[in-house]
Order: sequence, then C-alpha cells, then structure tokens
Amino acid sequence: MITIPEKCRFIFEKLENAGFECYAVGGCVRDSIMGITPKDWDFTTNATPDEITEVFCDYKLVDIGKKFGTICVIVSEETFEITTYRIERGYSDNRHPDTVLFSSMINDDLSRRDFTMNSIAFSEKYGIVDPFGGVEDIHNRVIRCTGEPSLRFSEDALRILRAIRFASVLGFNIEKTTSEALFMCKDNLTSVNPNRMQKELTSLLCGMNVQSVLSNYAPVLSVIIPEIEPMLECVQNNPHHKYDVWNHTLKAMSLSEPDERIRLALFFHDSGKPFVKTTDDNGIDHFKKHQIKSAEIASDVLKRFCYSSSLINDVVCLVRYHDERFYKMGESIKNLISIIGEQLIYTVIYISQCDILAQSNYKQEYKLSHLDNVKKETDRIISMGECYSLSQLSLNGDDLKAVGFVGKEIGTALESVLKKVIKGKLSNEKTQLLQYVYDNKQMLLTIDK
Repeated sequence: MITIPEKCRFIFEKLENAGFECYAVGGCVRDSIMGITPKDWDFTTNATPDEITEVFCDYKLVDIGKKFGTICVIVSEETFEITTYRIERGYSDNRHPDTVLFSSMINDDLSRRDFTMNSIAFSEKYGIVDPFGGVEDIHNRVIRCTGEPSLRFSEDALRILRAIRFASVLGFNIEKTTSEALFMCKDNLTSVNPNRMQKELTSLLCGMNVQSVLSNYAPVLSVIIPEIEPMLECVQNNPHHKYDVWNHTLKAMSLSEPDERIRLALFFHDSGKPFVKTTDDNGIDHFKKHQIKSAEIASDVLKRFCYSSSLINDVVCLVRYHDERFYKMGESIKNLISIIGEQLIYTVIYISQCDILAQSNYKQEYKLSHLDNVKKETDRIISMGECYSLSQLSLNGDDLKAVGFVGKEIGTALESVLKKVIKGKLSNEKTQLLQYVYDNKQMLLTIDK
C-alpha cells in the first residue's frame, strides 16, 4: 500500500542503524494510502534534535525549529524534515505551543496532529501506526479532528481553514462534531496572520468540491473575507439570472478549470453587485458598473492576503473586464488587448463563458455564440498582426520630434493616432500617419491642454 521512495530510504537506515525509530508521517502517508504520489516526505523519530544532528553530521543540516524538535537534512538540494516525537501544551497565541516536551512514544506525537487522516505513521520495519482510525476515515472520505475538535482549533486556528480546504481539494465530508466545532471556533481565524492563510485560501478555491464546501461554510470564510457577506443573500431578480449572487459565483467557479487566477477572478467577479444594486419600477434588479466595484474589492482582499503584485494586477484586470460586451467587435477587442495584453484577453473570454454558463437560459445561446465570435476575431487580429499597441504603430517618437513635437506632446499624439488606427479611421502605414500628424499638428498639440 505504501512504498518508500529510494531517495528517502537513507533517512530510515541512518536512524535505525543508530538504534532509533523512524516513521514517515502526515500528508505523505495520507496521500500514499489514497494512491496519490506525495510531493514531499516528512519523518518523525524518537531521536532528540541533538541526536538527529549527530546521526546526519555528514550531511548539510538546517535548524528550522530545533526547540520544537525539527531538523532539516538537505541532500542534492532536496529537503527532508525530521521531527522528534513530541507533546505540546498550551497555545496562548492560537498558533505556537507554549511548551514542547520530547517523547519516546510515537502515539504521543500522532495525538497532537490536526486530523485523523494526518495522524498516521508508517515504516517498513513496524508497518502502519494508526491509533485514531485515520485509515478508515480516508477510505470513508471523512475529515475528523484528532481528539477534541474545539481543542485542536484553539491550538492553531489555521486548522479551521485547513479543514474546509481539505474538504474542497479532496472531496471529503467533514464529520459532524468537527463541523460543529468549525462554526463554534470560526472567530479564532481573526488571530491568524493573513499571509499564513494565503496558500490555504488558494487551494480551497481551486478544489474540485469548492461549490459544495463554500455553500456549506460561507459563514466561516466570511470571518476572514467579510466582503462576501453582502453576496450571501443578494437576490438577482433579473431574467439573466436564476441564482443569487453567492450561488451564481459558486456555480461559475465550479464550471472553471482549477487555475489560481481564474478561480480568484470568478470568486470576486460579482462581489461588487450588492453595493450597486438598483431595482426599477418593474421590480427588475440592475447592477450597473458592478465590475468596477468588484475589481476594487478584489484588489483590497488580495493585498490583505499578501498575494504578489503581478497576480493582483492580473486578477483585478480579469474582474474589471469580465463583463465586456464587445459591441464594436474589432475595435473593442483591440482596445482591450491594448490594456491587458494578448494572454489575459483569452482568460477574460474564458471567465465570461463560465459566467454565462452559470446564468439563466435567457439569451444564453446567443451570448455564448457571440463570445465564440469574439474569440475567433481575437485569433484573427493577433495572427494577422493588426495594430493595437504603440509598439506596433508605424509611427514613433522620433518621427514626431522631427515635425516639432516635444516632451509629453509626443506620447499624447501617439495615443491619439493609435486610437484612430484601432477605430479603422487610419491605416497603420507610416506615410499616411505622418500626413495625418502634419495636417492635424495644431489639434494634436492642444489635446489634453
């Protein structure tokens, strides 16, 4: 059932030859039981940190938490974490134990872990050690806290988010007592640094079971993202929709591929709707310019969770332009490519498709057909090398300097010429563009003044 990779065998051999126990533990054992190849392997032993250091003295070692019992062994640029069996007591900061006691018993170490599926150890010498029924829970696809759930969640509040992340990624159900404790302890999440939650949030949103999990645990997630609360009961009395804002969002996410930027963009794409909602005299709801408010919310939240600037910029663009209608087909496409680039426009089209598929059947066939034409026209524009950016313009700054433009006038004039080219009012031919600039020099010089 579990096969130890050759690259890891030296860990067992070195510790066992020195008279110590060694087990693979945690996620690598869980994944192996599920038939998933682990990305990395962690180990636990009855050797103390000093004894681990002595056993592996011929290797490069990194002390990443010696007082907590963890030593890293680095071999061929690969890192293997080895942790001494330990007992933890008191978590006054809802993250770190106040006291760590090293133990000689593997069960002591397993009892401190978060969920039964992660509280399993394995070695080829001793076999599987599973005192909390983790193997059975894996087979039954159940997430259950190891020991008392409220205690586990008070020790490290990040475990609350980890529980729903596992449910989303693995497609497991959260056991009743554990689920009840999630809601009871959810406010503990306010004590967790947002930077620690970023990876968990991304994995949660990219999970295969994201729709069901966020439907069931929205109040938990709203503790760390209160911006979603107005979405939860925001009805959309509009022929284009059959769900409220929150359930429409979840449906759109479930229809998309599990890409980080795509899922984040869909998560936020309608978050601004509750703030701009109006209802006309016929009782029909409208959400004009919701994409602008949604982009602002996306930016604020992603910055709070310390996402990279490049990811934030991409997601904000995707949210801002997800509802483009492309009425002036070629011109609209070129304008958007000039703003967000070739790669992102295809992602905008994909997100728009997911958005439409999560709406009602009203005009859905037409909207999807129109979007397909947008994609074909985008392909044509790009493949033909048609002009949509200053770098493609046959005119440049030196050309304008030669006819008397200086400083900011050059950039302003080039932008004005580009707009004419995109609209099809000028051909992207240098001779024609120079003639236009010469004939309209005075007008171009006074633009924006």
